[in-house]
Formats: sequence, C-alpha cells, structure tokens
Amino acid sequence: MMLTILAIDDSRTIREMLRETLRNAGFDVHVAVDGLDGLEKLHDIAPDVIITDINMPRLDGFGVIEAVRAGTSHAALPILVLTTESAPDLKERARKSGATGWIVKPFDDAKLVSAIKRIAAH
Repeated sequence: MMLTILAIDDSRTIREMLRETLRNAGFDVHVAVDGLDGLEKLHDIAPDVIITDINMPRLDGFGVIEAVRAGTSHAALPILVLTTESAPDLKERARKSGATGWIVKPFDDAKLVSAIKRIAAH
C-alpha cells in the first residue's frame, strides 16, 4: 500500500528535498507552503502521515497539530514534526499538542523514511 504524505514547510528547499526523498521511498507526496495551506489541502488528499515544520508564517506547526487534533476526521493522524528547533520545551509542547514524533533538520533520509513507516503502521 502506498502511503500518502502531506509535508508542510515554508522553505521551498526543504519541500523539494522532502518530495524527492519520500517519492524515492515510494510515497505519494503532497506539499504545502504553510500551516493554513496544509490544513486546506488536508481534506482533499486525506494523508496517512503529516510532516510539519514549526516556524512558519500564517499558521505555525503547533497550530497545525492543534487544528488536526481538534478535528474529527483526522484526529488520530500521525504527525511528525520536522524542524531546526531542538529545545526540550518545544518538543514537550509539540508532544502535548499531539505530535507523534520529532525529527531535527537537516534530516537523514533513511531515518525519516523509517520513522514515517513506523508511525503509519499504527
């Protein structure tokens, strides 16, 4: 079964790297430029996993996590935070908001793919 991934990041470079890495791993990849764009696309593509940055314009990653968790249709969707941030308090806040996992940029392709497969299996 091909997994569908929604990757939300305001960096074009990161979006392209994610698209390339995840497509090569056999995933169906959709990208969004910020949190609001991601939430708009969420209903159209019904992803198996969301990957989101934390620091973005319009709506940050915490806003994305909270909005997804507050909804009914995608409340249990695995959400992976992909960010340059590594502060323990931010990780804790993300976990409390409902993030499934946390990966620090720059990401290792193999680790990212294995993390996605691991959380999507639940």
